[in-house]
Amino acid sequence: MNEQHGRADRGRAVWTLVITSVAGFMAALDNLVVTTALPSIRESLGGGLEELEWTVNAYTLTFAVLLMLGAALGDRFGRRRLFLVGLGVFTAASAAAALSPGIEELIAFRAVQGVGAAIMMPLTLTLIGAAVPPERRGAALGLFGAVNGVAVASGPLIGGALTEHISWQWIFWLNVPLGLLLLPLARLRLTESYAPRAPLDIRGTALVSAGLFGIVYALVNTASHGWTSPLVLTGLIAGTALLGLFVHHGNRAENPMLPMRLFRGRAFLGINVASLLMFFGMFGSIFLLSQFLQNGLGHSPTEAGLRMLPWTGMPILVAPLAGYLSDRFGGRPVVVAGLALQALGLTLFAVVVEPDVSYAAQLPALVIGGVGMAMYFAPAASLVLSSVRAGEQGIASGANNALREVGGALGVAVLASVFAARGGYGSPRLFADGTVPALWIGAGAVALGALVALLIPGRRSGAGPARDPETRDAAERDAVAA
Repeated sequence: MNEQHGRADRGRAVWTLVITSVAGFMAALDNLVVTTALPSIRESLGGGLEELEWTVNAYTLTFAVLLMLGAALGDRFGRRRLFLVGLGVFTAASAAAALSPGIEELIAFRAVQGVGAAIMMPLTLTLIGAAVPPERRGAALGLFGAVNGVAVASGPLIGGALTEHISWQWIFWLNVPLGLLLLPLARLRLTESYAPRAPLDIRGTALVSAGLFGIVYALVNTASHGWTSPLVLTGLIAGTALLGLFVHHGNRAENPMLPMRLFRGRAFLGINVASLLMFFGMFGSIFLLSQFLQNGLGHSPTEAGLRMLPWTGMPILVAPLAGYLSDRFGGRPVVVAGLALQALGLTLFAVVVEPDVSYAAQLPALVIGGVGMAMYFAPAASLVLSSVRAGEQGIASGANNALREVGGALGVAVLASVFAARGGYGSPRLFADGTVPALWIGAGAVALGALVALLIPGRRSGAGPARDPETRDAAERDAVAA
């Protein structure tokens, strides 16, 4: 009897890991799959730089600001049920995006995709945690992370290959059969679970959503309206004021979506600000470089995706080594080194970008940047979780993911506005002239992230992961209470 139960539990764990990993692959893929398709989308649907920015940012913004609300909804109303809702919304929005008759419709359906991903993604880890025994949970989460890493690495290549050999619409059609396959499997194979007292912070969600939208909307419109236009100034001022109210709410509310007291710890503050700056520089640079390879150097979408693999694909090769170094020396030096290498890679790119630059000249920047990205990703999640008490790890992980997505959206908006001010799409020379100063800003942001990461407390000799005194005291209180 026990043996039967054991086999059933193992089967449930395997099915849960497969279903959540494929769902995570779909959501992670859509962060970057669109980048190499942007020139084809522009040619097919029209639109300028602002619209291309929104095809990326509409997804990342809704994804970022609704992540923690999605997790709370799952806790309250059923994790399997909300996972199915998120997966259904994501799949339907993918089909609608593929059928979009114009750029405005595509942007709208990309935003709906982000809503579905925000409901679905935070519940994947919760479902894995409920189905996999504690002694195997680390390996399961490692496999889930590896699948997501493959999605991020292969996004530009898959997007380029589908765009060139079929059509750009297939970067969205790809999600439809996967989603239709997963929906009945998730209904039959996943086990329902609840945390009925989970709080829903509607006010906090509204404040952060409106604030971020105002700022990103203003940044995206700087190219066409100018920094001093009423539209841009209103967006920046109103967005900043709403984010200030969100911070005030996080300090005063009883159950805020993001408790601001967490940022009093140096470890949590350091890794989260560093993550935001890392994604600011990385996403903004990939947005421009994937187009430069096509518009500036004349490569096909597939060729552009292949040429970016030393950067985007390096984490698959280097992550195991980075994980070993993190276990051996602690997470802080590995993260700092990774961010410094990523900044160096972007700097090298800024130095060599020209309309006739050879691939050999680009390769050192791609490899160094890829190694740096891998060294950041490997220990970052562990640093986030070790920076808070055990009962707050879900909130901490959600906050980190949200801040990373926000950093990506801001990076695309800011670097694209710099590109528009200094260059444009008119010729390869204009494209290179706009890309270079944007890359310098991206490199500076990531370098600043490396300096901020030095705030993270180092690991004491012979000790486990470092914690701030406040976090250690809280952990000891939790242990006493238990």
